Amino acid sequence: MATNFLVLNAGGASLKFIDWRSIFLPSVSVAEIFLRGTIVYLFLFFLLRLLRREAGAIGISDLLLIVLIADAAQNAMSSDYKSITDGVILIGSIAFWDYFLNWLGYKFPSLRRLLSPPPLLLVKDGRMQRRNLRQEMITDDELMGQLRKRGVENIEEVKKAYMESDGEISIITHDSMEGSKGGEAGGAKRSIR
Repeated sequence: MATNFLVLNAGGASLKFIDWRSIFLPSVSVAEIFLRGTIVYLFLFFLLRLLRREAGAIGISDLLLIVLIADAAQNAMSSDYKSITDGVILIGSIAFWDYFLNWLGYKFPSLRRLLSPPPLLLVKDGRMQRRNLRQEMITDDELMGQLRKRGVENIEEVKKAYMESDGEISIITHDSMEGSKGGEAGGAKRSIR
């Protein structure tokens, strides 16, 4: 059975052959593609899990890091694949592990801490928690900028502030705690993306 088809381009000046077999049949075994995608995904997941969280946004250096890691990992994952099917299988294996790790964290709370960092206390009763700020490499100015973005001018207004697992900073102010005592449900001021 012929897999090549004659294709006439729009101008009619040149003829091209399309090799449908090389486009859709995997050039490497499906198991090898899945295994390569699995190993590289899990390695990058735990590498990035060990790296620090950014306070509220992705910085230029973080974006550059992700692009460079993606470029470096491409060859390790793909084994120089040549067909669309190879790429689809690789993308599918990466999506599978992303979903599966999220599912594991949901179903097994004991794994959640390994897969997603717990909230980290940054401010308690108006005082910066210097050790935790150093751990995440957050400067006083960065923290104050995040507080101002959430409508807090003075750090003394803050009962507690946490860096959440996604890098966002959530804030509970003294005022919001007093308001919740008056019968208002869920009075704590929280930052939700």
